[in-house]
Parts: sequence; structure tokens; C-alpha cells
Amino acid sequence: MDPLYVLRQLGGIASSGELRKHCTKRSLAKAVSRERIVAVGKGRYAVPGLEAAWREAHRLSGVVSGRSAAQFWGLNLRLVPGEEVTPVVTVARNRRVEPGRRVGVDLKWRDLSQGSVVDVASVTRGAAGGRVTSLVQTVLDCCRDLPEVDALCVVDAALRRGVLRDDLLARADELPRSCRSRVRGVIELGDGRAATAFETCLRHIARSVPGLTVTPQVVIGQHRVDLADTDLRIVIEAESYAFHGSKEMFRADTRLYTWLVVDNWMVVRFVWEDVMLKPDWVRDELIRAVAVRESRLGHRSAG
Repeated sequence: MDPLYVLRQLGGIASSGELRKHCTKRSLAKAVSRERIVAVGKGRYAVPGLEAAWREAHRLSGVVSGRSAAQFWGLNLRLVPGEEVTPVVTVARNRRVEPGRRVGVDLKWRDLSQGSVVDVASVTRGAAGGRVTSLVQTVLDCCRDLPEVDALCVVDAALRRGVLRDDLLARADELPRSCRSRVRGVIELGDGRAATAFETCLRHIARSVPGLTVTPQVVIGQHRVDLADTDLRIVIEAESYAFHGSKEMFRADTRLYTWLVVDNWMVVRFVWEDVMLKPDWVRDELIRAVAVRESRLGHRSAG
């Protein structure tokens, strides 16, 4: 499996162990040598963009922030097929930066407190250190600046790695009123049980479907599924070529879906490309699925 393709599905950053589940050691080394993916620390790889963010932050005397900082902290991003991460750099609110110096950078003007910035002595071999927003500040910035689904991927990833929701909400209460409610709303939607950004994006689509209430990583019998509405008995799976890299995995999933269907569950499966590029189509199919289940089970939509 192509390491860059796998990395994008994993949210733009992954450990060598995660990649080696789906890629050969040779293909990984080849992708690094051709700069299709980059090493961002011991045993960690990312889609291109983070190294450029360090260079641009140094050039502009700014701070690596936003999605670039999320990569640094190992927070998974929503990445569409073919996408790289544009360097994000924050400078002081009153800082003047000539238009010509902003080319190729997503520049943010924001005053950052001393406690919201971390000095990094060194990043990778051959790269100088720099300043990056703290983990919590990175989450808050993403919630302020990104579309809801992109921000939710970052929040889920932060919760998944142990950041406390209450800590995020407390910091959100210190933000200007103009963005406070929006940031709090995304944080409250977050769920650390989500396994990947891919799954987060699928859950975000599902929550917009009337009558559908999904929970991540539901255990049904001896099996665990990505998303499920236990009332309607609908299972929603985020399907990826990257995660069916062996005959054993393929057989296990086939047996799981057979067991679920025989046990009166509807199983709906979506591939990464459709979730990222055709969310309206995914939503329409989920609406149809709900209608079928409500009809068969005698439910009535509350909406």
C-alpha cells in the first residue's frame, strides 16, 4: 500500500508501527527518500507541510499553529485525497507583514500568552527548533479557524490522547465572546472514542441525519463496530483499503458483517473517498437507511 495514501487516511500523521501494518519497509523508505512523506520525529511520519511550517515560522518570526501545530502534536486531521497541509503561522495581532511575504502561508494574527506557546529545541535531523502553540491552544485555534468537521477531528484526536474536555472548556471560556460559543460547541461534540479522523468525519455526517443517533466504537456481542445506532440497529462502517491489508482482516470483516445481518442489523459501509469528497451523497444514503429501518421496525421519526 502507498504510504502517502495510508497517511492521508490516518489523518496526516502516524507512527512507523501504524504504517508498517499496511506498508512495506521498502515502500516507506522510498516514500521518505522521494519526499512524498516526511519524518517528523523518531518513528513518526507526516504528509508534507510540517517541515515547511517550521521554516516559515522562523522566516516570519512567528509561531507554528493551527493544523501545522496539530501535526506536531500528533493530532489527526481531515485530509481529502491529494491534500497537503499548508503551513500555518501565527504572528502578533499588530504585526505588519507585507503581502509578498505571506505567499504559501496561512497567516494568523493573534496575540498568544506566554503559557500558550512552547519552545521546541529541535524537531528532526537537520531542522532547527522553533515555537509552536501548546496542545490546548492548538485545539482552541483549530476550533476558531476551521470548518466544524475539521475542528471536530482535532478535538476527537486530543480527547483520544488524554486531554480533558473540562480543561478545553475552561480555556474556551477565556476566549472572546465572538468565538466562545462556537469553540465550546465543537468541544462538546468531541468524542475520544472515535478511532480515526475518517470515522470522525463519518460521525459528523451522521449526526445531521434526522432520526439517527450514532455512538462510536460500539461493542455488539463479541464484535466492535465503528458507529452504531442501537435503537434502529444500524451499523455504519468507515471502510478503507488501508485497513484490509491481509486476507485475515478481510475474512474477519466478512464474518462480522454476515453475523450482524443475520442478527437483524443493517450494515452500511462507506469508503474514505466518498466520505471526504461526497458527504452529501453519504448523508442521502443514511437518510434512506433510516427510512428503511423505521419502516421495518415500526419506528416513527421524532423529526
